[in-house]
Amino acid sequence: MIAASQERWSEFWKRLGANNDPLPCWHKLRASYSESWRAYHNLNHISHCLTEFDNAKELVVNPNAVETAIWFHDAIYNTRQKDNEERSADLADEFLAGAGISKGFRQSVRELILVTKHNQTPSDSDASLLVDVDLSILGQTPELYAEFEENIRQEYAWVSPADFAAGSSGVLQSFLNRESIFNSEPFRRKYEPQARVNLAWAIKRLAI
Repeated sequence: MIAASQERWSEFWKRLGANNDPLPCWHKLRASYSESWRAYHNLNHISHCLTEFDNAKELVVNPNAVETAIWFHDAIYNTRQKDNEERSADLADEFLAGAGISKGFRQSVRELILVTKHNQTPSDSDASLLVDVDLSILGQTPELYAEFEENIRQEYAWVSPADFAAGSSGVLQSFLNRESIFNSEPFRRKYEPQARVNLAWAIKRLAI
């Protein structure tokens, strides 16, 4: 089964205890992640995140909340805006409320989605795992990481080369400056060394 597939979504929606048809939400998510200008933040990214999540479920306290956050965390994505995570959380809440999902669960999902802004230290183990899943692209092979960098540049095609280099370098350096890029020991072992190599390479390239 492809990770981010209609079949998986439908099975997951039922597992959540949703009291309505899973397809309207699936169609909304698929349309959002299929916007033509999305070179990275698309269904391939969600598939990658779901695969990483599947391989680390033993670390998760509330797997349904984490998986819901994965599905929705980039549903709204506009590189000209700063409130994408908030709007993605709103969309998740709208669909979950319409499916009769409890307010407490919806709040957990909202908090998880907001932590993918990567501007705060995760507050618990599930948030830490979600952040690691979202950032796991940083520790892929040099070839896959270079493809990621090119895709991000496409999404910011409207930004001048100088401004993009400055902004991107700052973000990448902020990850390098951390004592550890990844929160959980399995992700640190698997991805930390290569992530640091990849980030240093990207920063050097942006400076040329």
